[in-house]
Amino acid sequence: MRIAGITIPDNKRLKVGLTVLYGVGRSLAGKILLEAKVDEDKKPTDITPEEESKIRQIVESRKIEGDLKREVGANIKRLKDIKSYRGSRHARKLPSRGQRTKTNSRTLRGNTRKTMGTGRKAPDKK
Repeated sequence: MRIAGITIPDNKRLKVGLTVLYGVGRSLAGKILLEAKVDEDKKPTDITPEEESKIRQIVESRKIEGDLKREVGANIKRLKDIKSYRGSRHARKLPSRGQRTKTNSRTLRGNTRKTMGTGRKAPDKK
């Protein structure tokens, strides 16, 4: 089963399989299947062509994959262009939503764990 140029895995339940599409998570996958009146526990190999076309029609009516990626990229570019704080955080590849960066951000910043010593020097071994 292919939707929007992406192959949905045959060995997974539909609700989980639809999440391979960029912009579709578990919650949205459940809503799509509910709207299409398809059981979410079915596998892609078990659905009828009519059910498949309903799912495809609903998914393609939403903004997913390339269109969504372009929109997100344009939003980030706009933030950088207006030199907002969030835009500058994106430009430096740092967290932009208020997270703590002193100890727990593992980003391009290169924040590696350093042990806090006691200030004493280790005795020399002879």
